Amino acid sequence: MSLLTTVMDHSLDDGYAEAARARGAEGRSRLPTTAKGRLVLALGLALATTVVTVGAVNTQEAAPVLAQERDALVSRVNDANKAADALQRQVEEDRDKVADAQAQALQSGDDGGLARLAAQTGTGEIAGPGVKLVIEDAAGTGTGGNVSNPRNADGFGNKGRVQDHDLQYAVNGLWLAGAEAVSVNGQRLTALSAIRAAGDAILVDNRPLVPPYTLLAIGDGPRLAQAFQENEGGHYLKVIQDSYGIRSTVSAQKSVTLPAALGVTLRVAGPESPEPSPGPSQSPSPQSSSPAPQSSAPAKPKSPTPSKSTRSSAKSTPTGTGAATP
Repeated sequence: MSLLTTVMDHSLDDGYAEAARARGAEGRSRLPTTAKGRLVLALGLALATTVVTVGAVNTQEAAPVLAQERDALVSRVNDANKAADALQRQVEEDRDKVADAQAQALQSGDDGGLARLAAQTGTGEIAGPGVKLVIEDAAGTGTGGNVSNPRNADGFGNKGRVQDHDLQYAVNGLWLAGAEAVSVNGQRLTALSAIRAAGDAILVDNRPLVPPYTLLAIGDGPRLAQAFQENEGGHYLKVIQDSYGIRSTVSAQKSVTLPAALGVTLRVAGPESPEPSPGPSQSPSPQSSSPAPQSSAPAKPKSPTPSKSTRSSAKSTPTGTGAATP
């Protein structure tokens, strides 16, 4: 009982109490007592205050500058996009004028097959029955299931986004099914067209596309749609739909219109002009001073000129990255 009473009455140990009394005798304040110490302390506080103040001011001044630079950059990008769109519209208007002038020249000419050739090669607009194939990105990444994966060999990732190889397979399937002309999102495909990827974007003739991807093809609509679903292109779309959830729908259309390709010119070869025949004044005559008449050399036979104009159109060498053409 006496121990408990001692603990209750004297909770602080004697050694701690002695140390506390010694500190009280020296003074509780740890501030310097000399004038030099106080001066050094004041200078230190002033320096720390200055550093904090300058940092705060610089931060407040840098924030508006960064915001202004960002706004200026965004404005420049928007202006550049508007200028590019205006130039693109001007190019399309000029191209339409050239196409109208060419159409008038073709109508006034004797050879109407040139217009059909332009439509077939992609340098002219074409319309008729056909099919419409729409390919869309998956709502989410597919699970794959037990279906074989045809994209593993080409280094595709496990994503439900349409890749450039998917569009190449689809376009090749349309050509294989008998399509006479094909366009992707309004971009006409020719013998010089290529479907490539730049990062996550798909480019057709260096023009980026935005999903969904709409493929239009000219041909016998129902027969073309059936042939596409039964060949390698339709089977490939079915596989990636089961594996990745990429959706595709094909439907026959009574009439579709495909625009002319941009940046492609149709070059046509004309007949070779015949060589001028010598006139009567240029015919050789015998000289009077010669004892015998001088015979003229036999004329050089001329090469036969073609009876019909031959036409040539540019063809591209397949590189393995572009779309196939019939």
